[in-house]
Amino acid sequence: MIDDLLQKKPIPDDVILAADAHWMRLALAQAQQAAALGEVPVGAVAVLNGEIIGTGFNRKETDLDPMAHAEMIALRASATAVQNWRLIGVTLYCTLEPCPMCAGAMIQARLPRLVYGARDTRFGADGSVVDVLRAPEFNHRVAITSGVLEEEAAVLLQQFFQELREKRGKT
Repeated sequence: MIDDLLQKKPIPDDVILAADAHWMRLALAQAQQAAALGEVPVGAVAVLNGEIIGTGFNRKETDLDPMAHAEMIALRASATAVQNWRLIGVTLYCTLEPCPMCAGAMIQARLPRLVYGARDTRFGADGSVVDVLRAPEFNHRVAITSGVLEEEAAVLLQQFFQELREKRGKT
């Protein structure tokens, strides 16, 4: 695969899909950490040249910070790692479709690629509710791959909210 990259040969789709699934599993592990803290289980992993440069999981409740979304934490860590706010060459793997805030941050960071799992029918900014990531008015486009390990990501969220409803006595 490295030879293909050096010779600029296209990487086969099955290799890309396998790599996306690998990184998404690591994002799901981040989401599990959020769930363990009682946070909405969303996780993110930022990858550059085959190496993780940033990770994050939801910490809104823990940090008392409305901006402590998994994606925002991973984007900040990535910018620190590359010492640049422009995240050229970085792919962000996230278990859930980003909200408008996170989508805007991705555009601002010039993120080249986003891979996410489950759609977010309440806050999604890749067309589920609004379409921030594909808005033609912005000067940057993020390439998007959606639905990677979608079922696993959705089940994790569904289980979390079911347990939350049960704890509140609203089964």
